Amino acid sequence: MIELADIIAKFGGEYRNEFGMMLPSHKRALADILACRTEIMGGHLLECDACGYQHYSYHSCKNRSCPKCHTNDIKRWLEKRETELLPVRYFHVVFTLPQELREIVRSNQSKLYSILMQAASEMIMKLALDPKHVGGKLSILALLHTWTRAMEFHPHVHMLVPAGGLDKDGNWRTTRKKWLVPVKALSKLFRARFMKLAKKALPDENFPKEVWEKEWVVYCKPSLTNSKKVLRYLGRYVHRIAITNSRIESMDNGQVTFRYQESATGKVKKMTLPSKEFLRRYLQHVLPQGFHKVRYYGLLSPANRVNLKRLQLLLAPRRKITPDDIKEVAGKPVNKHLCPCCSEGVMVVIDSLPRKSRSPT
Repeated sequence: MIELADIIAKFGGEYRNEFGMMLPSHKRALADILACRTEIMGGHLLECDACGYQHYSYHSCKNRSCPKCHTNDIKRWLEKRETELLPVRYFHVVFTLPQELREIVRSNQSKLYSILMQAASEMIMKLALDPKHVGGKLSILALLHTWTRAMEFHPHVHMLVPAGGLDKDGNWRTTRKKWLVPVKALSKLFRARFMKLAKKALPDENFPKEVWEKEWVVYCKPSLTNSKKVLRYLGRYVHRIAITNSRIESMDNGQVTFRYQESATGKVKKMTLPSKEFLRRYLQHVLPQGFHKVRYYGLLSPANRVNLKRLQLLLAPRRKITPDDIKEVAGKPVNKHLCPCCSEGVMVVIDSLPRKSRSPT
């Protein structure tokens, strides 16, 4: 099977030579993925206590853009988020920037990604405070996405929002069944707030006039009905990256072929790109160093955790989420210590393997 690391090993040097002025986060991603689960990272030597079979287990790079490093993170993240759920309906809300802004955003990711998430969260909370809509403070979990299924640049924010809010008297106010806030009004507020913050952050930037002449896409739909489905949905999105190894078909004659699902039809298609274009598309989704792609607003912010706990008691969950729910979401547990050779003995660590120094990138 062709992996992203194989593509980087074959074409990464040529890409770096052509684009020498690369962001540190891009250089780090290429180096980490290339070293992931190899002797460069160090590891352990394991031996079966029954048949004597030996196996080298190398450490992961843990880079958040690596397709190998997040299979176990879903379970840990779900277990942590379990304590923050409310037993109510949820809405799925998506804020998308118009294509006229994408080049500017790509060139100013550190500033404009944060502004995108800030503007979206502020405006939906502002509308929700109006008694005509919710009349209370929302609980918001926001996730930044930057790609389409074909790895094109498409910055947008996914939000999961409970169907209700906490009013100023400490009472929970439930929304109508299929209504959270007016989407058209939210779209206009979001556009105005983003542009105001963006112009302040980039006073010398020439923003295109077209962004004011079109409606910005805001999607809001009742999505989930219980905590178990909320967990499954969140876990699927939080650790997703722009490309996975399983989608890569081949790399031949300086080109890379991968599968993707077409959004409009749902059909699985194949796309072939020159290696440099493939790596360019992948790297444009590597987030700036230190950037938090998951953020918590309203009742989910650290300052409101006491109110959140009180709400969980007030709303009386129908049932407590059990460890079995987590297992169902994250997959069945596997005994990684069972010998893969004889299937009877247990693999025991008998030696440590030190990390090796990496060549400068």
